[in-house]
Order: sequence, then structure tokens, then C-alpha cells
Amino acid sequence: MSKSPISRGILSTLLTLWLSLAASIVHAEDTIKVGILHSLSGNLAISESVLKDTLQMLIADQNKKGGLLGKQLEPIVADPASDWDTFAEKAGVLLTQDKVAVVFGGWTSLSRKAAIPIFEQMNGLLYYPVQSEGEESSRNVFYLGAAPSQQAIPAIRYLMSKEGGNVRRWVLLGTDYLYPRKTNQIMSAYLATEGVSSEDITAIYASPDQSDWREIIESVKAFASGGKKTAVISTVVGESNVQLYAELVKQQIDASRMPFMTLTVSERELRRLDPSSLAGHLAARNYFQSVKSPENDVFIKMWADFNEQRDTTTNDQMEATYIGFRMWAQAVSQAGTVDVNAVRQAMYGQRIRAPSGFEVVMNTNHHLSKPAMVGKLQATGAFEVVWQSVSPIKASVWSRYLPESAGRTADWTFPWVCGGCTEPTFKDW
Repeated sequence: MSKSPISRGILSTLLTLWLSLAASIVHAEDTIKVGILHSLSGNLAISESVLKDTLQMLIADQNKKGGLLGKQLEPIVADPASDWDTFAEKAGVLLTQDKVAVVFGGWTSLSRKAAIPIFEQMNGLLYYPVQSEGEESSRNVFYLGAAPSQQAIPAIRYLMSKEGGNVRRWVLLGTDYLYPRKTNQIMSAYLATEGVSSEDITAIYASPDQSDWREIIESVKAFASGGKKTAVISTVVGESNVQLYAELVKQQIDASRMPFMTLTVSERELRRLDPSSLAGHLAARNYFQSVKSPENDVFIKMWADFNEQRDTTTNDQMEATYIGFRMWAQAVSQAGTVDVNAVRQAMYGQRIRAPSGFEVVMNTNHHLSKPAMVGKLQATGAFEVVWQSVSPIKASVWSRYLPESAGRTADWTFPWVCGGCTEPTFKDW
């Protein structure tokens, strides 16, 4: 029996699909697609959505300069809506359907870890702009935020110093998920090496959507009544911080008696509160808007001009995104291609003079060397830098304070070629 001929309708549909595919291929050849994977809705949008605008600003600026490799950059925006699994789903779409050359995105460690298998399977590149717990170095991720050795540990050292108040008792307050728990584990291990008793350390975890902080802050105050100078180090993320800081004000937490040091809040999250009632509390970051440097003047002006002066506030993650984008553009120019393997190799040793005022460099462990800073909140809403490291600190990806991590090395160059091995992958014959 003869086969039925293909109908004209099916032929027409196939022709349309082929023409659409051909057009998309031509279009792809005319532009370099840049994936933007940041939450524009949900609990994390308060912190994360501005990074989408930051990247669009940087892309527009690069295009004014002629783009890269003679092509314009095209932003492709995906909203993972503050959901860990959706980060992975959207990452897959960006890499397989949109054919982006690179992705800038992620916020929580869970969102990053959910997406990493996709990037490793598809050999894509993710530039991640937020501080993390470390204990990870993927061949397909460049980490632009601080590791604990560049933020959490310097924050503790500052608070333990005479300048920081001679703190001897510690409340580790965090959102109940991976980053706060692992960071608190590292901080607790470090405090133990400094002779701090386990009785002088307590960890408290809140739900990701915590809105009522009354009982938690009351328990913090009770712990602080033990007679030793107490500080709170916070790894609370997202919208919950608005209610948390409001509760600090309501319960009259005095920054001079019990300093509250955040690792996760910046100038932007505090804009919805009255900063005068929170003056004196602290933040540990790698950048504050108040930094005095020519590079920061340019960065702040660039952001304000992009927003036509409607928004003039910059923060740590915006600076990290700026650093990552500039380094990626330099690596593409150096490699002469957007091929992932070539760009990855060209990233090692990339350096720029950052808005922080320091020259920062990308290391072969896929983490930046960055300065550590402590800022004190002023009544104006700005953080005044009260301490900073003398020079950028190279990230300790695997914490030496955790026995299971102390012997590990992250180095993606020969002979190690690994993100966490205890001996080189390649050995002399």
C-alpha cells in the first residue's frame, strides 16, 4: 500500500518552522545573547530585581562602545520568581532554546545549586553575584560575591576587637536554608578556635517568609542578658528583613549595647525603613556606596544617569555584577570568541579597578580576590566604612575551620583541575 502524500498544510507548517529557525540562526549570528536570571517577583525581588536593571545598563553601555567582537549584545531576561527549582528550569531554557553565550544570575545558594547541574551538563557559564557559604567551586560558575573568609570571618574579628566592642557572646541569626546554616557552622568553628565556649554561641533560624519577629528578638535579648557583650550576626535574606529591622526598632535594640551585624542587607533593602531609628547597626560587605574612589564616582553616576536620576542607590551585589560583566567582556575580547571553553580560560587573571577602590582579580578557583569592609549605618541611610582590609583577600573556597574541608583545594588549572580535590588530578609520569 502506498504512503499518503504529505499534505500541503504540513509542508507549509514545516516551511514556516524552517524559515523561523533560519531567521533565528541569522539573528543569533548578528547578536551575542546575554542571559539575565534574576527574580522579578516573590520574596527575593526586593533584593534581586535591581540586578536585572544593572545588567541592562551594562549591556547598553557596552553596545554604545560597539558591542563585542563587532556584534551588539542582546539581553534575554528570565524571571525565576524566587523559586529554587525554577532557577534550574529557566537556566535550561536560556541555554538550550535562547542559546545565550553567558548567564548572569542567581541569589540564594539553593538557586545556584539547583542550576549548576544544568550549566555543567550544557557547558554554560554562570556569573553568580552574591556572597555564599563557599565549600564549592564549579568549572561552570564564576563566583563574584564573598566567601566566608572575605566577609563572615572579618566581621567576627572586627566585633571581637576593641574597636568593634570586645564582643564575647554571639547570636547567629539566619533564614533556614543552606547558606545561613553552613556559614554559621563555619563561624562557630572559627569562634571555637578563638576560645569561645559553645555556651556563648546560639544559632536561631527563621522561615524564608518570616514576618513576625517578636518572639525571636525576645529570645535574642534573653540570650544577651548573660552578662557578656553580645552581638547578632544576621544571614536573613529577602523581604523578611523589612519586618526584622522594624522589630529591632520596636524592641529598642541598642546598637551600642548589642550590635546587629548583617551579611545580607545593603543600602537598598533599608530604603523602606526609617534609617535614623537604626543608626549604629552594622553590615559586612565588600563595597558600600559611601566608598570614596574615582571608580565609584563613575559607577554611581552611570547608575543614576541610566535611571534618569530616579534611583541613585548602589550596593554590593550591583558592584559584584559590574565586576563580573566587565571581566566577562574583557575575556571575550581577549579570547576573540564567546566559546565557553575559551572565555573560561581567558577569565583567569582578569582584573579591574573596582568601584570599591581596589584592584580585584579573578583567581583560578573561580572566586574573586576582594576587600572586606564593615560599615556603620548612618541616620541618612548610608553606611560609613569604619573598617576595611588593607588589600583584597583571596577567597578560601574550602574553610580551614571545618575538618572535612581543610585539606581541599579548588584550582581549575593544571595539575589540579578540580573544584575540591585533596591531591592533583594530573601527576607527573
